[in-house]
Amino acid sequence: MPEPDLSVELPGLRLRNPVMLAAGILGLTAATLKRAYEAGAGAVVTKSIGPEPRAGFSTPILVELECGLLNAVGLSNPGAEHFARELQALRAEGVPVVASAFAFRAEDYARVAAKLAEAGALALELNVSCPHVSGVREIGSRPELVEAVVRAVKDEVPDKPVFVKLSPNVADIAAIGLAAERAGADGVVAINTVRALAIDVEFRRPVLAAGFGGLSGPAIKPIAVRAVAELYTALDVPVIGCGGVMGWRDAAELILAGASAVQVGSAIYYRGLGVFRAITSGLAAYMERMGYSRVADMVGDGLKGLAGRAGEGGR
Repeated sequence: MPEPDLSVELPGLRLRNPVMLAAGILGLTAATLKRAYEAGAGAVVTKSIGPEPRAGFSTPILVELECGLLNAVGLSNPGAEHFARELQALRAEGVPVVASAFAFRAEDYARVAAKLAEAGALALELNVSCPHVSGVREIGSRPELVEAVVRAVKDEVPDKPVFVKLSPNVADIAAIGLAAERAGADGVVAINTVRALAIDVEFRRPVLAAGFGGLSGPAIKPIAVRAVAELYTALDVPVIGCGGVMGWRDAAELILAGASAVQVGSAIYYRGLGVFRAITSGLAAYMERMGYSRVADMVGDGLKGLAGRAGEGGR
C-alpha cells in the first residue's frame, strides 16, 4: 500500500498537510510565521489584525493553569496598514498564509480583509468570536451580525476564500455556522477559546488584568470535537478543527469528527515548533494502520451512529 497522502484541498487552498498554525501564536511577523511553516505546518494563520493599531490589555495577559492556558491579550496588533508589509514578505517567500481579521463593524471587516488580501493572503479568517473583547464577542453570538460581516467581506474580496472562526460560548454553534454559510463563507473554524475566569485565592482577585479570558489547551478539546461534529452534520462547507490539539491523536479525533484540517496553538507553548512534524508523522502512521489513503477519507468517519441524530441538513 502506498504511503498515505496528507495533502488537503480546501476552497481556494491546497495544503501539503492538514495541520495549520492557529491564529494568535507566532503570528505578528513574517519571520516567525515563516519559521512555523518551515517547521512543518501545512499553512499558517496570522494573529488577528484590525483596522487600526491596538495596544491590547495590560499585563498579566497569560497564565498557565493545570488544565491549559488562560489568556486575555485584547487583540493587540499593529493594524492592517503596517501588517501588510509582513504579508508581502511572506508572499515573496512562498509561505501559504491565511490572514485573520477582526473589527467592530461589518464595513471595517471588509476594509481590513481587502488590505490583507491585496498584500498577499491566500485566504481570510474572520475572528468574530474573541471571548474577552466586547464588540467582537457579541458579533459571533448573533447570526444576523455574522451574516452581515461575511456578506460585506465577500462583496469586497469575492476572489478570496473566507473562513469564519466560531465561538464555543453560544447556545447553538450550528446556527451561527449556517448564518456564515448563507452569507457565502467558504468554511468555518471551530473553536475559539472558551470564556473562563481564574481567581488568585491569596490576593482574592482575578489572575488576569482583564478579568475574564479565553481558555485553550487540553481542557477544551472535547468541546471542540462536539462543535466540529455539530457543524459537520449541519453545514455543506468544510470545517477546520481547532482547540486542544496537542498531538496526532487529538488531530485524528477532530478529523474523524468532521474536520477537513486542524489548527494548532497552545501545543507550541508546551512542545515547541517540533509539534507540527510530530503530528503529521503520527497521523500518517495512523492512516496507514487504519487503511486511509487520503485525509479526506477520514473526515467524519468517527460519527457512525451519531451523524443521523446530530442535526438536520448538511451532509
